[in-house]
Amino acid sequence: MPKAYVFTRYGGPETEALVEQDRPSPGSGQVLVAVRAAGVNPVDWKQRTGYARPGAGARELPAVLGNEVAGVVEGLGPDVTGFTVGDEVFGNPVAGGYAEYALLPTAVTAHKPAELSFTDAAALPVAAATAYDGIHQLALPSGATVLITGAGGGVGVAATQIARAHGLTVIGVASEGKKDFVEELGAVHVPSGPDLAERVRAAAPDGVDAVFDLVGGEVLEVTATLLDDPAKLITGADRETVARLGGAPVERARTAAVLDEVARLVVHGELKPFVTRTFPLDRAAEALRTVEDGHARGKIVIEVAR
Repeated sequence: MPKAYVFTRYGGPETEALVEQDRPSPGSGQVLVAVRAAGVNPVDWKQRTGYARPGAGARELPAVLGNEVAGVVEGLGPDVTGFTVGDEVFGNPVAGGYAEYALLPTAVTAHKPAELSFTDAAALPVAAATAYDGIHQLALPSGATVLITGAGGGVGVAATQIARAHGLTVIGVASEGKKDFVEELGAVHVPSGPDLAERVRAAAPDGVDAVFDLVGGEVLEVTATLLDDPAKLITGADRETVARLGGAPVERARTAAVLDEVARLVVHGELKPFVTRTFPLDRAAEALRTVEDGHARGKIVIEVAR
């Protein structure tokens, strides 16, 4: 039977297990995908603790972890058009992706370009798509300056590159250990920690035009003081705080068109997925701990052997 990495109840890492499950059957508008790679994101462990996106219903337990995959179509549900068995695709699964098989709704599934590996494609549907949506939401003119917090993480790495591709100057906030990495992306690095606002002002004496927050909490509070216009404050990490400060959460498009666009950026050399570590499915726990501990650089991906 196919294997999947699940959480059996809400809580910590002790709720996780590698199990065998029946191969899922695609419903209307869905494709069955033999998974080749699954991206790992902070939202994965947050969902294990009980977090749910606004408007999302309760998940049936045990629930498969993971929110982005790449693989090969092996089955088509009713009313599916534009896909055939054997197509190489990537997208957001219906209910988890750390598995040998996953169901993907065609609305958030894109064809994988031949130039793109399964591993790199699996790193795009959450982090890169969130970054793309956020940068387009800010709608800054070329030459403007954007401050990105958490610039060394999965979304931050993509957001920095997409912002640079749009002609923006990027101030990237990350730990001192990620300085070289952030500068490699084309950003001006500012170390995180106390007195952050003063360091940003020193790095950007003419000020910043927008803040793309990926940390939340106190960091979001501090960086908000650097803006004259709270409408240019967005976050992918802290909806409650940003609302109080007059900003907004990242407005996710969640469309195949966005996936097509981020894949195009990769193929054209404007966006590098920066997959820094990979793990096999039977080491999914280790992969998730790497992200949950908060020290990962770039993207972590689980590769599924066939």
